[in-house]
Amino acid sequence: MVRKDRHVMEALGMTEVVIEDGKVVSVGVPQVTYCPLFAKHRGIKEITSAVVRENIEFRVRDFGMCTPTRQMRMRDFLSFGVSELIAMCITKKMLDCAVLVTDGAGTVIVTDPEIVQGIGGRISGIVETSPIEEVIEAVGRGNVLDPENATIDQFAGAKMAFHQGHKKVAVTVARANDAKKIREAFGDRVVIFAVHTTGTSEKDAAVLFDVCDIISGCAAKWIRAEVKKRDVVQAGNKVPVYAVSEFGKSILEERLKQIGSRPEVGTEDPPWPLL
Repeated sequence: MVRKDRHVMEALGMTEVVIEDGKVVSVGVPQVTYCPLFAKHRGIKEITSAVVRENIEFRVRDFGMCTPTRQMRMRDFLSFGVSELIAMCITKKMLDCAVLVTDGAGTVIVTDPEIVQGIGGRISGIVETSPIEEVIEAVGRGNVLDPENATIDQFAGAKMAFHQGHKKVAVTVARANDAKKIREAFGDRVVIFAVHTTGTSEKDAAVLFDVCDIISGCAAKWIRAEVKKRDVVQAGNKVPVYAVSEFGKSILEERLKQIGSRPEVGTEDPPWPLL
């Protein structure tokens, strides 16, 4: 039996999208209808199902997302995006590697900053993916958690990274329970980046601030509410990132020195609606 090539993601607007064999076969209804980043960089003023389909089809054509022609390298795109922060940390030897999720390979371990950016700077929340040999080879088969199935498991990915001998490991997480489990198991050897936080509950938002180093605000209303109770450093006024731990704050400080600017705070331009 031939395995179906199937990739499911929560794309712009928290819209469920299914791609099979390089074709967009299903597009759901956006839960968020305005994103300032897409407004700024793509001129998208309102996120609709048709807009999502067009954007995802563009990504497939432009850099081969979810296909064997996937381009895996990329330079910085955002000032304070999570992938940009992780790539900088690896370049400056603040981190040894990153445990990420990519289309075509699932959970992977990456030590090349341009591949960190090529993965994280180009995709949305991956829910499910299928193995693509070209992607696996680009990352390195020995750096893919499960080359046969492209499994997504960030805890197992972190464990694999330490087994490889890495000492300080970045891990991206989308769920509070995963973040808590990873922190409890690996302590301060891991630097936890919470991504794709839209829809996070009030309880889970508090957990993320207890255990993560850096948190992306996305369109998450409870993340923004929790910020008001915490001692954090914020960067960005469109989709802000919050440095929670001392190490997280040192990452933002280093990024500010690198790009030669101060945090973009003040007048906010948040996504809508916040969920």
